[in-house]
Parts: sequence; C-alpha cells; structure tokens
Amino acid sequence: MLVPSRRRLAFEVWIVLGLSLGQSAVYSVVQLLDKMTRAPLAEGTSTLNRSQSTREYFDLTYQLLDIFFALVPVLLVLYFLAGSRQAASGDLGAGSGSAFTKLGFTFARPGKDLLQGVGLAALIGIPSLGLYAAGRALGITTAIIPSALDAYWWTVPVLILSAIRHGIVEEVIVVGYLMDRFGKFGWSVPLSIAVSSVLRGSYHLYQGFGPFIGNVVMGIVFAWIYTRTKRVMPLVIAHALLDIVAFVGFSLFGKAVGLG
Repeated sequence: MLVPSRRRLAFEVWIVLGLSLGQSAVYSVVQLLDKMTRAPLAEGTSTLNRSQSTREYFDLTYQLLDIFFALVPVLLVLYFLAGSRQAASGDLGAGSGSAFTKLGFTFARPGKDLLQGVGLAALIGIPSLGLYAAGRALGITTAIIPSALDAYWWTVPVLILSAIRHGIVEEVIVVGYLMDRFGKFGWSVPLSIAVSSVLRGSYHLYQGFGPFIGNVVMGIVFAWIYTRTKRVMPLVIAHALLDIVAFVGFSLFGKAVGLG
C-alpha cells in the first residue's frame, strides 16, 4: 500500500479540523473576543447544551441531529486511518490492522479501560472545579451553564448522549488521530502533545482563559497517557464521565459542576 506524502497528510488534517474541532476553535476565539468587547469576562455566560426549539419533539429532533452529525468527522478520521485499501473495501473495524484497533478504540479490555477512565475523570475533574472557581474569582472565566435544556422525559438521556459524543469526538480526533498524523509528519512526541493540547484548549476559549488553561493541562495528561498505552478508549470514558457529571448534575440540581 502506498504511503501518503506529508503534503497529502497535512491537507487531510486540515480537512478534518476544518469540519470539526478546528472550526470550533476559530468560532471559540471569535466568541471570546465578542464577549470581551461587550463586558468583563466575569459578567459573561457560556451555555453548553441549549434548547433549540420551544416545541418539545422538535427540540429533541434538533438535539439528536446535532449529536449524529458531530460524529461524522469521526467516521472520516476512521476512514483515513484505515488506509486506502481497507477503506475502499469498507473494512474500518475488523481485524488487527483496523482503524479502531490502531486507536485502541475497542472493547478488548472493558474492565481495565473503565477503571482507568474513572481514575482519569477523578484526576482531572476535582482540580478543574478549583480552577473554575479561581478563574471566576480572577475574572478570567465566564459563568458556565452546562445545560439549559427544558425538563422533558428525554433531557437526561440526551445529555448523556451529548457527553458521550464529546468524549468520542475530542479524544478520537484530538488525541488518537492527530498524534498519529503528527508522528507521520516527523514531529517529536513533546511537540505533538503540545499542539494537540493547545488545540483542545483553544476550542474552549469561549468559556474564558481558565477553561483554556484547564483543558490544555487535560490535553497534556491525556495525550501523554495515549503515547504510553496507545488506547483512546479510557480517555473517551473519562471525558464522557466528566461531562455526564457536569451536564446531568446541573440539569438535576441546578449547580455549575464540572467542565465544558
């Protein structure tokens, strides 16, 4: 199988980022500037899960469509990682050379992945609450509202799906995919981790500088662990757990808990 050139891989990465988290980073910077030029950041708010219609089942439809289409770039990443021969045959997920196996995005070791994911969630989540409080006190972080959905029967399940979506999209693309591609560019591991982590922080900038710093640190930890384990699944689990606690906790108890 032919090995893609660096130029082709770079073009591929720009396509993926332009359709997903790179686009989010650009919007995030613009939103941050918008908020900063309106009022001090401490007076701003960042709402993560918004209602999109006053009509219950249209709102549900919009929420599910958002989740579905946000996952399409993940399929594109798996297609690229599978290589031209496997992708042409549709073989993305089977066998030792599949894209899922390459990323460690499998259920091959569910118990160990779950345990690592829970540990990582605790490691990142608890300090993040302190960082959020410090950012608010310093005036560099907006008030974060994890959920503004109306209370319907489907609210909690949709918030859980949204959290899982964020975990899959961010960890598969920003860690698994980019670390693979940066390695093929010939970049060192520290440089790859740094760029991946700054990207993670940048698409959280709309929340303020505190979440930017927190997510850069989270990115460094997650990317470093991935270089050691070559498994993205524990990272997906950890990220999903963090967001489930934040989204569902806020929805049920009305408290600003957790990350964006």
